[in-house]
Amino acid sequence: MFTFSETLQRRFAALHSTADFWSLRHIRETTERYWVRRNVALAPSFTDDAGAMLSVRIAGVEAYAATSDLSQAGLQVALDQAEHLVRQLAGRNLLDMQELPVPHEQADDVMPGYEQSLASPAHWYELLAAESARVPADERMVDWYAGLTFTATEQIYLNSVGARLRRAQRYVFPQLGVTASDGADSQHRSFGGMHLARQGSSEVIDHLGLVGTASRIADEALQLLLAPNTPSGHRDLLLTPDQMILQIHESIGHPLELDRILGDERNFAGTSFIRQDDFGSYQYGSPLLNVTFDPTVSGELASYRHDDDGTPAQREYLIREGVLQRPLGGALSQWRSGLDGVANSRACSWNRPTLDRMANLNIEPGTKALDELIGSIERGILMSNNRSWSIDDARNKFQFGCEWGQLIEDGELKTVVKNPNYRGISERFWRNLKGLGDASTFEMLGTPYCGKGEPNQVIRVGHATPACVFADIDVFGGAA
Repeated sequence: MFTFSETLQRRFAALHSTADFWSLRHIRETTERYWVRRNVALAPSFTDDAGAMLSVRIAGVEAYAATSDLSQAGLQVALDQAEHLVRQLAGRNLLDMQELPVPHEQADDVMPGYEQSLASPAHWYELLAAESARVPADERMVDWYAGLTFTATEQIYLNSVGARLRRAQRYVFPQLGVTASDGADSQHRSFGGMHLARQGSSEVIDHLGLVGTASRIADEALQLLLAPNTPSGHRDLLLTPDQMILQIHESIGHPLELDRILGDERNFAGTSFIRQDDFGSYQYGSPLLNVTFDPTVSGELASYRHDDDGTPAQREYLIREGVLQRPLGGALSQWRSGLDGVANSRACSWNRPTLDRMANLNIEPGTKALDELIGSIERGILMSNNRSWSIDDARNKFQFGCEWGQLIEDGELKTVVKNPNYRGISERFWRNLKGLGDASTFEMLGTPYCGKGEPNQVIRVGHATPACVFADIDVFGGAA
């Protein structure tokens, strides 16, 4: 671990610059992927990527340059390039960042168990092959897969005022899915979709319950194939955590990103229906809605002690009892707007600048068990596991589709239905939150595929949530 750390610190100390301030952010990331499809083992994939971003500030102007050449000469060239860019930008800069604070902290942030060795590729292929073999021999089973991805990241941040921050983390991504077809219709059922993701090591696979799941997933795919289409109309909607994760992500997380509110993402990822003067007063949801930004949760996908710009991370309420409190804005956006934000300046790699990004964005649990939530619904539908999504540029009007649906009548789960979809408007949808699951319904999930920025950055985000009930939601099936 950090085998390059001492050498990198010596090389950074030997760099020379006339800038007022400069910094280095080094990232090394290794990934191994194992996959079995239709009982056939596919070739493994191994990647190893490393480089550094050098940033400088002169008279309130900042610029950066990245390099994969980590030699003394390579780092100096990148630093010189960044300094040259700053001098070219002088007089044309939109922001004067002379007063923007810089980090001075020193800390090591090593995930528990990071140094634990993973099992051999043969072990993982044996596990995945056994899971794939649990899919029954049925001619309607046209495709199925089981996969595991392990990613390890080591990051070092150094700057000219003495900061030294090191971080080491491992991420585990299990995947399993089955597609059934009768020639006229196809239905896909997966185990958590792309949302089963945590920090950790081999124990994550056990915690998430991957082993032994394939037969149930296959049976549910066949049930969907035989099920009627979801009826259209307004019903109460019970969303399980594997769908709630996307609802949180798209209609709370992205709208609250402060750089988007300030207009930075307008031409690519879009804007937000939230305005700067909404914080502290806007009724985002019902009084049941409490949303926290919490990168301190052990094991959640985007946990860390400092963000990528060196700001210390802590738990903060974004929404409390339905009222909007603060945005997802890192140090730069906070300084620009005058709003209190959070430590969420993050970059996906060494060759990308930091942006305002979600980290762990969680809904605090309520007091009702799942059977109580179901029992409170006279006419409704349960939906699980996202399979499609669409949302406008302001992250307000949306339409989501799920893999699994089940009607609720007079407080009981009834008929399984296929192609369940629902639509709404973010600023109204959350105000219709009328039931909040307790800790027994609470799940810690995540996604490795949150995209934003130009050039695009795909980053890891954690979401933890209970099951939730929303009143009077427009639902429809695949024929609508």
